[in-house]
Parts: sequence; C-alpha cells; structure tokens
Amino acid sequence: MDKAEFERLYAVCESQVKRYAYYRLPSKADGDDVLQEALLAAYRSRELCRNAEVFKAWLLRILVNKCNDFYRERAKQSELSLDEIAETQSAQNRFGLTTAETVKETLETLDKRDKQILRLFYIEDMPQSEIAARLGIPVGTVKSRIYTAKQRFKNAYPFTPHKGGANMKKLPEIMPEYKIEKSNEPSFPVKWEELMGWFIVPRIGEKLSWAMYDMPERSMTGQYDMEATGQAFVHGIKGVKICAKQSFGKSDPGKNSDMYFIAQLTETHSRFLAESHYSKDRDAMMYFTFLDGDTIFEDIGSFIGNWGFGEDNCGNEIHIQPKGKITRDGDKITHADSRWLLDAVGRYTVKMDGKTYDTMLVIDIETYGVMTETYLDRNGRTVLWRRFNRNDWNYDHYKRLWSDKLPDNERLSVNGETYVHWYDCITDYIL
Repeated sequence: MDKAEFERLYAVCESQVKRYAYYRLPSKADGDDVLQEALLAAYRSRELCRNAEVFKAWLLRILVNKCNDFYRERAKQSELSLDEIAETQSAQNRFGLTTAETVKETLETLDKRDKQILRLFYIEDMPQSEIAARLGIPVGTVKSRIYTAKQRFKNAYPFTPHKGGANMKKLPEIMPEYKIEKSNEPSFPVKWEELMGWFIVPRIGEKLSWAMYDMPERSMTGQYDMEATGQAFVHGIKGVKICAKQSFGKSDPGKNSDMYFIAQLTETHSRFLAESHYSKDRDAMMYFTFLDGDTIFEDIGSFIGNWGFGEDNCGNEIHIQPKGKITRDGDKITHADSRWLLDAVGRYTVKMDGKTYDTMLVIDIETYGVMTETYLDRNGRTVLWRRFNRNDWNYDHYKRLWSDKLPDNERLSVNGETYVHWYDCITDYIL
C-alpha cells in the first residue's frame, strides 16, 4: 500500500476514526495527540494491511491500542489526592459540593487499600484487568476487593444514595392548559444534563415517564417510560444503558415496544452512543452506533440525523446560558446560519395546572425544518417541550403545508419562514 492509497482509504473513514478518538479520551487535545500517534504507527506498518476492505477495522484496532496505552501511562503517573476526588465528585453531581465533601470524609474513614481500589476503579475508570496488572494481583482478587471496599463505603456513608427520578407516574390523557409569559428578569445559567428530546439524565438509577400531546386536541398520542438500568460499553466507550418502553395505546397499538439507548454524560455534554429497536417486521433488532455517523440506512436514515447533535455528535451542551446565536422577539425568531443551532433565548414564566415555573427557554433549530422549545427550570429539568415544523416540512409525505393541516395552531417566524406548532411533551417531573 503506497502513500496515496493510505490517504485515500483514510479519507473514507476519517470522521468515524476521529469520532472514536474524541469519545474515548478525556479531551479533544488528547484525542488529536493519540490519533496522530495511531496514524503514524499505521502508516509505518501499512504493508501489513493487504485488504482495503478491512482498512477501517485495522486502523481502529491500532487506535484502540494507543488509547489503552494513554490510560496505562496516565494510571502510572496519577496520584489523585482526596481533594481532587472531591472536585471530581462535585463536577459530576448536580447536588453540589456538600455531597463531594461527604464523599471525601467517608473515604477518609476507609483504610489505605480500600481507598486505593475505589480510586482506581471509580475515579480513574480503570478496567479490572489493568488494576490487576498494576497491583500485581489476580483479577478475581481485584473483584473481591472492589466489592468489599464498596460495601465498607456504603456502611460508612451517612446518606441514602440518590437513585434518580421519582417512581413513574401516570400522565394525564389530556394535556393541561398552560400559559407562557416573557420575564423581564435577567437570565440564569442552567446545568442541563438531560438527553435532548428524551428528558432523562443518562445516569444509572434515573427513571422518568413522558408523554406526547397533539395540538390543538391536546390529547395524548404516546407515552415513554424511561429507565437507566446499568453500565454499558459501545466500541470501548463507557456509557449507560437506557430502556424506553413505548406505549401508544389505542392510537397505534402495533407500535408498542421497547427501545434501547446507550448514552454518555460528560462534564460538558450529554449524547447518544447507540440506539436499537425492532425492525418494521418486528423479526429482528436493529442496532446503530455513533460510528455509523452520516451513513444512510434504508427507511431509517442516519445515526447522526436521528440521534446525533453537534459536530461529530458531540451532543447537547450541559452548561446553558445565552450566546446570542438565536434571538426571539415575540413570535419572530432570528438566527445565524449554522448546521447545529441551540441557544438559550431568555427567561420565561410557565403556568400550568395551578403551578408556576421560572424557566430558561432553550431553542433548537435543525436545518431540515424542525424547531423545538425546551423550558428548563433551575434544576436543569424540562418543564415543557414544544415542537414546531417549517411549513413545508416533509411535504412529500403529508402532501399539505402545515399551515393548512393545522390552521388553528400557533405560528412562528424563523428567519422569515413560517413554522407551525405540532405537539408538546411533559414529564412526570412536574406532577
């Protein structure tokens, strides 16, 4: 394989290979560095890849090894103090520094060996096989020590661990009336850890139910019961498995089924890693991952198009505050041209079912003609979610403009184009 052939084959899979590096490593800078090492190693040994059809898999194997080398080296050099552990806990927990200090104090009560094994496994995210190699003990012993240390930590921890959302509740069949008012108060920053459009935080133990309501009838057309059930890995990337039980009731009972996601919450983004669902004939499970990228699959579309957001599916940002990319003045919305547009546009009061919510409005505008409004409270949880379609959205399927299909529904102007309100979503968080 000469240089030109190597470059041609890499160009075909470049976005997928980069995406793996950026997901696997702590930062984009680390991803760039390790990717360069992998490409150099691959180029130097390119004669070993004799079949162009397996080039991507061959290159990814080299990259995986380089990523593993990165973490092995970091493990050798890393000596986190308990103060650093507390900072890590605080960054990953919306309940703030109090929880982190309690974790630190609890760890201080454990013996040195228990602290060491918990730090390696939970803080440094080191696989058990690597812990065994580093400590010079069998993997079975590592498992035993982790279990014992975890039990001792639980016994010493003064609070009951947070297990996520409330028990799932039955949502109303008819959407409650609501009123949205623009507030003159200044905007406030929001930490938004939910998966955009699916409302659950990808953290083990989280539970949530949400429902869709068609407008103007305000009637429920479907409900999803969500639960983050455990740890999962996609192409070596650590995430959380989420089960979504779909119930469309009498509106479309044939669609009642389960979907599964693997999602990832980082310090800066929340994103999907993989999705699976039954085929149309319900005779097979269909699996798609972030490495499928923009590849178009018949009758399904692409992973990025359906589940991704941001460049290389970086996901939706967690730390939300207005950036000026999108502005709203009444029913007129303006924005700069961009493929990925998401911005906070101001503070709004939402009154629903006798309750009043102080919220930040986050608007997402997709290039294919869909705009959504997400009203977030100070806890970063969705109070109300609303979808609008560009007037000609999916015209080939519906054969009508949305202003004709839903003449009584609210309309907005987005950069001079008409968008029509279609449906809303609420979650059991507000019940």
